[in-house]
Amino acid sequence: MQARDGTLSDPAASQDSEFTRGWPVLLASVIGIGCGLAAIPFYTFGIFAPHLVKAFGWSLGEIMAGLMITTLGVVIGAPLCGVLSEKIGTRRTAIGSLVLFGLTLLSLATLNGSLLQFYITWGVASVAGTGTLPITFTRTVNSWFDRHRGLALGIAMMGTGLFGIACKPLMAWVIGDYGWRAGYLVLGALPLVVAMPIAVLAFRDPVNRADTTLPTAPASGFTRAQVLRQWRFWLLLVILLPLSFALAGTPPNLESILSDKGLSPATILSLTPLVGLAAIVGRLVGGSLLDRFWAPAVAFVILSIPVASYIILSAAHVEPVMAGVAVFLIGFALGIEYDVIAYLTSRYFGLRAYSAIYGMLYTCFAIGSGFAPLMFGMIHDRTHSFGPALTACAIILPLAAAGLLLLGRYPRLDEN
Repeated sequence: MQARDGTLSDPAASQDSEFTRGWPVLLASVIGIGCGLAAIPFYTFGIFAPHLVKAFGWSLGEIMAGLMITTLGVVIGAPLCGVLSEKIGTRRTAIGSLVLFGLTLLSLATLNGSLLQFYITWGVASVAGTGTLPITFTRTVNSWFDRHRGLALGIAMMGTGLFGIACKPLMAWVIGDYGWRAGYLVLGALPLVVAMPIAVLAFRDPVNRADTTLPTAPASGFTRAQVLRQWRFWLLLVILLPLSFALAGTPPNLESILSDKGLSPATILSLTPLVGLAAIVGRLVGGSLLDRFWAPAVAFVILSIPVASYIILSAAHVEPVMAGVAVFLIGFALGIEYDVIAYLTSRYFGLRAYSAIYGMLYTCFAIGSGFAPLMFGMIHDRTHSFGPALTACAIILPLAAAGLLLLGRYPRLDEN
């Protein structure tokens, strides 16, 4: 039996059957997303920042402005990537983007002290790397999974959490022994040497498989033109900007925030990987809940959790245990952010023009995510404290998350 969005929805189908068919696609998605644009800048800007300050005398705000540059690149590249995925397929788009993204990252090792070079390189990397974003990978995951789509999306997005866990100690070792330039060489090698070969071998659309029972008929849902007339689409656009801003400012600045609280470098190094670990837990728990309950309610509860973290980190002094709790809660909420966008896109708008629609929503999400670290850095440069930024996010986050509750029931997509 076919679901309302055009994918397999046989009541007799088991979880094992979907995962037996789709595990290669999930593996390629985990590695591709983890070594792509969604994870690498987000988790590594804070690691490289102190070394770039020491090497070139740049301020924290100037360095974090690089994340804003990546946002501008995503604004340009994400909608184009969505259309390209619909035209030539997600597989070709993802593989080509992994190659271009990796090559651009390698060039960061040649930085010579020019902020313009730093910004241009990240701008090119963000445009070239938009095909490594969940826009491409989740389109194919959605095609392989229906009954367990939330869990499958959670597993696919685990790549960001795995990278978050691994990158801190890996970069600390590489930079400590070989310098920050070697660190950028290692970052560039990840999409080229690790993710791209796996994508070539394992990432493919179900319509290209002779042994799959998934339907090859066009998926149901809204077209790009139709979705622009849907109030839910515009509501999501409005919500995602403040929501992403409130979520994204803390992780890239986490090392600096904890350092301001008087924690030692060794303690900070032991705490920051909790973001990645918690993100993995959040993806699995959140993905399972999305399959069982109304997605906007699940998202509201989980995305509001970091309010407690912001309150803890706003205090004048923070004990290591409480800092660890705050870091874990932030990571747990981050574990569901991309999953929710992908899940809501598929359930409210279908798969007919999924990549293009998700690309537009992701662009709005990226704008908030890109400006937040810059604003955090600028506020810290001016006030010598992250407290005002954290307090503002503690207010913005639950209000924005509550807006998701206005989306209402899932529509019948087969009527479009």
